[in-house]
Amino acid sequence: MPDADLTAKILEAVDANFDAQIKFTQELVRRPSIRGQEATAQDLMAEAFAEHGYEVDRFKVDPEVIKNHPGGSPVAISYDNAWSVVGSWRPNNPTGRSLVMNGHVDVVPTGPEDMWARPPFDPVIEGDWMYGRGAGDMKSGVVASLYAMAALRRSGHMPAATVHMESVVEEECTGNGALSCLARGYRGDAVLITEPSDERLMSAQVGVIWMKVKVRGVPVHVSVAGTGQNAIEACVPIWSALHGLEETWNRAENKHPAFSEVAHPVNVVVSRIEGGDWTSSVPAWCSFDVRVGLYPDVKVETIQRQLEDCVAEASRGHPFLSNNPPEIEWHGFLSEGYVFRDGEEMALILETAHKVQNGDAELGRSAFTGLTDARFPGLYDGTPAMVYGAKAESIHGFDERVSIESLRRVTGTIALFIADWCGLQSL
Repeated sequence: MPDADLTAKILEAVDANFDAQIKFTQELVRRPSIRGQEATAQDLMAEAFAEHGYEVDRFKVDPEVIKNHPGGSPVAISYDNAWSVVGSWRPNNPTGRSLVMNGHVDVVPTGPEDMWARPPFDPVIEGDWMYGRGAGDMKSGVVASLYAMAALRRSGHMPAATVHMESVVEEECTGNGALSCLARGYRGDAVLITEPSDERLMSAQVGVIWMKVKVRGVPVHVSVAGTGQNAIEACVPIWSALHGLEETWNRAENKHPAFSEVAHPVNVVVSRIEGGDWTSSVPAWCSFDVRVGLYPDVKVETIQRQLEDCVAEASRGHPFLSNNPPEIEWHGFLSEGYVFRDGEEMALILETAHKVQNGDAELGRSAFTGLTDARFPGLYDGTPAMVYGAKAESIHGFDERVSIESLRRVTGTIALFIADWCGLQSL
């Protein structure tokens, strides 16, 4: 850790830059970067990296490069406008340990905008909160990394080792954006992902599988509905069976040790449904999407087989589906879970920085029942990845928001972590 005078100078620099940091975060939130529309947000990040003096690499995510990687997920839409951006600091005479800081600018859809208290892409600040889709998850985290580096520069120093700042897409649906950076050769001696974590260090995360189930029926006029087969209603016993499997996975004896204290770590969510063609016709088709969590140290293929068996067993008990079984399609996430292991030196330095920033408050740890891009360096490149970020609420929901003061503290912690992990060189 830097000496007391330099530590104070770095934290003062965070405060001095903070108004600019908040304004830039707001500008990034204003770019509606839902899936397939992230390019304008990435334009802004590329411009910011260049203005801050970093080498900029802006490249398309190429499905051909990652399709055979064990961490790759299926590509279901065009990647013609899917861009990753990396800003790199490379000292002339590196002496410290290198670092990758990763974050994503893609956001999930807003849902009905009339159910928001304020427009989702208008980043209003009220009290301690900045509102807006992506304010928490995780544009504020991407910007925090940039401004942690800016605080070091303002203090008259820069890291003594290479630092790569990755701004990626596809985190919310495949992770292929972060994987593309790894495939392109961006590596470090440590990886820090600034996802919102309530200022705690992630100890583990679940994996995620996306599954689509397609069910067919027999359409007839509703006046003789009993002579047809309702594809939408035929889905109900399949949903019940999937939730039964979910409860089996969540029994105490089946939990992964990293999630032993989590009440319900694995979730199976029927998240999207389409079906039918006409209100006065018995629906001939229905398809529904399911998001399925899985424990670390479990192969994706194992859970896929269990899901297939579950759907097949539920179908055998249905008079029509028993002879007309549903089809299953895998799309989006096919991702393993991850446990933070073999990175205690990194974690100790982060904890020290956290304590300095927060008046000796302990750095808590928690298992995350969602998924982050930490799995790529951790599982496939032998580099433990830490997840640490600000307090955010209602991520993926209405009126998503991030705590301003938490963001300030996290930016200071990140700056001190970089200083200790990488070492510093005077400008």
